[in-house]
Amino acid sequence: MKDEKPGSARAERRDAAENRQRILATAIRLFEQFGVEQVSMNQIATEAGIGPGTLYRRYRNKGELCLDLIKGNVVSCFKDIQTYLEHNRKEPPEQRLKGALRIFLRFRESKMQLLKGVEDAGATNRKKAGTRSPLYDELHRLLVELYHEMNNEKEAVRNNVFKADMLLEALKSDAYLYQREVRGYSPEEILDLLYITFVS
Repeated sequence: MKDEKPGSARAERRDAAENRQRILATAIRLFEQFGVEQVSMNQIATEAGIGPGTLYRRYRNKGELCLDLIKGNVVSCFKDIQTYLEHNRKEPPEQRLKGALRIFLRFRESKMQLLKGVEDAGATNRKKAGTRSPLYDELHRLLVELYHEMNNEKEAVRNNVFKADMLLEALKSDAYLYQREVRGYSPEEILDLLYITFVS
């Protein structure tokens, strides 16, 4: 096997992978210490010992960095939801929707700050491009399918899309944290109230 030259593609890929790990380790440490909102991209670059250009080539904003930190958890969350829906397919769609929401709220509770970082960056990008995040799109698809099962009449189909949009607005970090921290509702109480408002 030939020695790798410093400028070779393989050496560059290894450097990029090492930089990514350094960035992620630094970011999670700073986020846990100071909170996502208080940490800047420049601070992450400095603490990681890399140039800001290197950081921004990999992550355009803090939201992309937060998403990279939780993407494994996002995948697990959707697998858990899919498994739950498959194992309970004989249950009424209303109950399956509530069960899926319970799994998502557990995920939200465990990754609160990082998920808010993803959403904050997504809100900025959406103003520019009019798009939603893949996380939003996947949740929306699941909700609409369950709403369609509840009411598949022609005039209801469009309304089901609206209901899914409004439910996801209520699940966003700002709205959810307000109910948790200001109104004092527990996750289970929020789940019950979401069910009453958007499902039953």
